[in-house]
Amino acid sequence: MKQLFDDASVHCSKLITRKYSTSFSIGIFFLHKSIRNPIYSLYGFVRLADEIVDSFHGFDKKTLLEEFKKETFTAIERGISLNPVLNSFQEVVNHYQIDHALIVQFLKSMEMDLQKQDYSQNTYEEYILGSAEVVGLMCLKVFTNGDEQEYQRLKPTAMKLGVAFQKINFLRDLRADYFDLGRVYFPNIDMNQFGEKEKQAIEMDIQKDFDDALVGIRQLPFNSRFGVYVSYIYYCGLFKKIKSLNNLDIMKKRIRISNSKKMLLVFNSYVKYRLNII
Repeated sequence: MKQLFDDASVHCSKLITRKYSTSFSIGIFFLHKSIRNPIYSLYGFVRLADEIVDSFHGFDKKTLLEEFKKETFTAIERGISLNPVLNSFQEVVNHYQIDHALIVQFLKSMEMDLQKQDYSQNTYEEYILGSAEVVGLMCLKVFTNGDEQEYQRLKPTAMKLGVAFQKINFLRDLRADYFDLGRVYFPNIDMNQFGEKEKQAIEMDIQKDFDDALVGIRQLPFNSRFGVYVSYIYYCGLFKKIKSLNNLDIMKKRIRISNSKKMLLVFNSYVKYRLNII
């Protein structure tokens, strides 16, 4: 029965999520059970594409990504794929009528990662649109479950949340992106001159995105509000830690939050949510 394969496919995406991101796994756990699997399926797809361009060194990444893109749209058209991750992804795309333009935009950003480049303001915004904003919109399609009016209403703040998360990822991975992958996402930044002034300017920009996103989280449907809020609080904690460090510290290692700290953040999130003070 295909249902057995479909279940196994979702399980593969779930395993990928848990293996690669404890923070998102925690956030997904606190979503309503009816939408957990679709979000796992979206994350599995996004993570697999990201791994192609970030981790598969020694292989022809360009060809792998081109094949992945072709297989993605073939899976969506056919309604099935022998690749479990793509099979679970196409199910979500077709069920929730996710705009194919969002997928194209996402894969375009992945293609941008194939080349070492210094980003201008325009290319920086284009990259974030594809790598973060449209991913937030794919999730929003699941959260709103076909309610187009609600989707359009929440669209701007969903995009802001994706942007805030992505910019924090850029900041925490500044060292690895620069030294290992030859990337500097932030525009007009000379890494040889990166100091406190540049760091604080980036942090002010991120804070504005966070403030805007919280407005949208408060308006999310019940099925997703707490799960998204948990992820938001985790990233707030990570952001707070980054702000407490100087520019030299964040160039030494990837900034992390311990598992015990993550659990404390989850507990605090729950208390605030139950008291309706988010």
